[in-house]
Amino acid sequence: MTTPDPTPPPEDPSAAGWPEQPDAVPLDPERLRRDPDELYRQLRRDHGPVVPVLLEGGIPVWMVLGYREMVRVTGDPNVFARDSRRWHSWDRVPPDWELMTFVGYRPTMLFTEGAEHERRAEAVIDSMEVVDPFELRAMCERVADQLIDAFAGSGSADLMADYAVQIPLRVLNRMYGLDEAESAELQQVTVDLVSGKGGPEAHQKMHDKMVALMEQARANPDRKNISTVLTHHPAGLTDDEIINDLLGNVYAAHQPTVDLIGNALRLMLTDERFAVTMSGGRRSVGQALNEVLWEATPVPNWIGRWAAEDTMLGGRHIRKGDCLMLSLAAANADPDVRPDFQAGAAGNQAHMAFSHGTHGCPPAARDLAEAIAMAAIEVLIDRLPDVTLAVAPEELEWRSTLMMRGLSAIPVQFTPAFS
Repeated sequence: MTTPDPTPPPEDPSAAGWPEQPDAVPLDPERLRRDPDELYRQLRRDHGPVVPVLLEGGIPVWMVLGYREMVRVTGDPNVFARDSRRWHSWDRVPPDWELMTFVGYRPTMLFTEGAEHERRAEAVIDSMEVVDPFELRAMCERVADQLIDAFAGSGSADLMADYAVQIPLRVLNRMYGLDEAESAELQQVTVDLVSGKGGPEAHQKMHDKMVALMEQARANPDRKNISTVLTHHPAGLTDDEIINDLLGNVYAAHQPTVDLIGNALRLMLTDERFAVTMSGGRRSVGQALNEVLWEATPVPNWIGRWAAEDTMLGGRHIRKGDCLMLSLAAANADPDVRPDFQAGAAGNQAHMAFSHGTHGCPPAARDLAEAIAMAAIEVLIDRLPDVTLAVAPEELEWRSTLMMRGLSAIPVQFTPAFS
């Protein structure tokens, strides 16, 4: 199967609609940003658990809202496949489409299927499992302390820019085997790429850094880090596979973990169940993280899956080659499964925040993300026990896109701490 060359869509692609699905709904990006939960409720009420929608540019996809339907899609990779080259609508997708980063085929584990996916996934999972949880915790605490030291004496900070944005990548880089100077350079490049500021030069820098990591791992096979395990794994990954999966881990781990930290901090600073100040919280950081994964998941939607054959889903006829977008946030909000956290359903971890099935986020990666977020928040509480918001809760602004949801800033104030 070869990668199609996407060609420009019609002059007014939104006017072309979706002839096979006349009830297709143009997805309003402003409503997604302003009040996604209400949008999901309306779509479910008006169209059911599987909705034909038009994304920006009039691109047709199925939006899976129902929890039961989500389990079926993510649990059946033979019918709902991962290789984007199966898409029959590539002729409608412009090369500069905003979601091309997520759907354009690349030789990463993300787009593999069947036995090939099993081979690649085994190597990636094994590389993550080499990380010692106690060393990881100590690493996270050191990084968190260093960041807090930089603003603790000022009595104010932006917990996104000054803290949450910086922690995951610094920790990941150390797990990869990078030193502090290399980590700082890669961090800036990654932030630029995630924010959309990075161009071909930034991509090339990232690629070159992964090549250097692979060569370093070959020269030092006894080191126990992610890069070394991946490079020397019995699965026998090629150089291109190693480089692409190292890159894929960076992209997959950084921004969602940033937003997991930020969204949990927001909850703890604004919800009375966690007390006025976090140090007096009646509920734990772990409970806050679990509630965020249900209620404010950092990856609300994920594109996608592609139907490998004609099938039915949620009463809809899905054609071979159709694209499906997983609305993880909408599935979490399905009234048939949504827990009542006000009533104390804190132990329910059946959320879809990490997706599900063979192409979901591997358990090892979930554990790493939650461990990083847990340490980041607990160190902050310990160091700045009287931290409070410097603005009214309603003034916090969401930085919301179709695929990512987090806060633009979390301005806080606290008693200055001098070392």
